[in-house]
Amino acid sequence: LTRFSVKTLLDRSCLDTIDDSSPEFTNFVSILEQILSHRLKGQTTWFGYETHRSFWDYVKAACSKVSPNCIHSIESMENVRSSRAKGRAWIRLVLMEKRLSEYISSALRDFKTTRKWYEDGAIMLGEEAGLLADTLIGLNTIDFSFCLKGEGLNGSCPAVIDYTPYLKSIQRENSISSDEELRTLGSSGSENTTPEKMAASTAEAILTEQSSWVCRCKRLEQKYRMALEQKCYLEEMVRLREAQLSQVIPQNKALQQRLTDTHLSHTLEKEQLEYIVLELQDQLKNFQSLEQLSQTSLEPSHTLNLDTRPASSHWHHHGKEDTPSLIGLCGSLQSVASNKSLASLKSSECLASPTTEVTISPSM
Repeated sequence: LTRFSVKTLLDRSCLDTIDDSSPEFTNFVSILEQILSHRLKGQTTWFGYETHRSFWDYVKAACSKVSPNCIHSIESMENVRSSRAKGRAWIRLVLMEKRLSEYISSALRDFKTTRKWYEDGAIMLGEEAGLLADTLIGLNTIDFSFCLKGEGLNGSCPAVIDYTPYLKSIQRENSISSDEELRTLGSSGSENTTPEKMAASTAEAILTEQSSWVCRCKRLEQKYRMALEQKCYLEEMVRLREAQLSQVIPQNKALQQRLTDTHLSHTLEKEQLEYIVLELQDQLKNFQSLEQLSQTSLEPSHTLNLDTRPASSHWHHHGKEDTPSLIGLCGSLQSVASNKSLASLKSSECLASPTTEVTISPSM
């Protein structure tokens, strides 16, 4: 019966939008409510009595692990108060989300909770429950449209199933096989039946059937136009995205090449800086060694060694004593400043004593 109701819903969705006013949907919801409420255990009170429960309580317990979950949204609705109304609102919401099969499958996998809420012989505990989840997958192709604020959800009357759409008459060989014969036999008992009335009724039936087919044709044409407009829109979007992609690909390649060049230049600059650092370290070591040599050359012991050298190897005395103060002041004669200072000292010495001589170092 569920397969039949799903099939009628699929056939109806090809012609019109499915909403609360569709008789196929009303019948399907009634069947689903009967399945979920079949042999559902009641709630035992403190006095030992059992009160009626709605399938919404079972859905809250068994489908709480589904993520993302719409149960909290149903509970927070202000206009939906009773458990029956919340269950009906849940069915409509998950149908619009195209997730009814997912919720039912998750509830059936939690067999411990299902066993706790249903009695033996319930449909939810039988093998048919697995087929139910597979059958409901076909509803994911239908675009449902419901209003969850309607007053029809709060109805206290139980759901009633209409079996007439699923009944099929099978004619035997000896039975009447023509609809015209059936109409003739049905109208033969009436005294006022005339051929003119029969022709008028037949013409009226034909016109009614033609008008129904015209309405169906118009609906199909409208749906076809909508699908064609959506197709043109999607094709235009695809062309736009392809054009954007064709512009982005060269930019991406240029950015990748630029990134490669930047990485290479960074590597070269790093190597050059490392080489410069090593060269500066070598120069710093050489400078430190030269500074140490200059410091050792200016030490007093080195100066005394210069003073104690024999006079015959440096300066020849001509009856005049050396002036020790001149040796410390003159410094090294390798620089121009030292020569100037030596000349000035010599001139001043000559003014003081014309016979004074200056000892020149061997380096001169």
